[in-house]
Amino acid sequence: MKDFLMGFVVAFSMYSKIPMPRLEWTSRNMKYCMCFFPLIGLVIGALDIAWYQLAVYLGFGQIFRTAVLILIPVIVTGGIHLDGLLDTADALSSYKPMEEKLLILKDSHAGAFAIIVGIFYFVLSFGVFSEVTLQKLYVIGAGFVLSRAFSGLGLVSLKKAKNTGLLAAFSDAAANQKVAAVMIGYLFLTGLSMILLAPPEGTVAVLLAALTFLWYRRMSYQKFGGITGDLAGCFLQTCELVMALGVILV
Repeated sequence: MKDFLMGFVVAFSMYSKIPMPRLEWTSRNMKYCMCFFPLIGLVIGALDIAWYQLAVYLGFGQIFRTAVLILIPVIVTGGIHLDGLLDTADALSSYKPMEEKLLILKDSHAGAFAIIVGIFYFVLSFGVFSEVTLQKLYVIGAGFVLSRAFSGLGLVSLKKAKNTGLLAAFSDAAANQKVAAVMIGYLFLTGLSMILLAPPEGTVAVLLAALTFLWYRRMSYQKFGGITGDLAGCFLQTCELVMALGVILV
């Protein structure tokens, strides 16, 4: 039980800005931390839904309501996954050999393509979330859990591009079989809940999430030789936007 509690603290300390007790990051503490990673998505989804209902109740305009909706995930996570999306955009747009792409992922400077992709991402997100209804937002909110379950499954099951870095450290410390089983459980329960909440929208969202995961694997293996923390962040952001877009278009 203590290992699970420490894993909860490590997961929320690493992947969110929610205040947590200070804890030394050891292999024991990190062993089960990925089991709690999808719960951060649950927090984001709940906050989005609560904000939507509050904004409607207080009579806020659609523009302000939408702006806060798309900023809540960034505020909760501190932009850690968005950073991966932008770094990946720079690396892929360089068209350089695999080794140089991996070096670009580590570069702390933002290139022109990162800025372009960042603007594109938020403009499209604004358009998508301006069309949401409360019922659709319940499906999208659950999608924040689903995307993290896929990401956690990838961490313990996909080939790593390198043996160093934060993702490799979390992967090495993780109890892979148990984490994989928990992630599959999240995927089943969350996917089923999304489909039951709104059958057409939920089914489309789950299918799009699975297809995005397959794209993530293929792109990572072909372009980088495996996954990295930045590529995982790119997947997460892409998956969530693709799911939301699918829900809106149904």
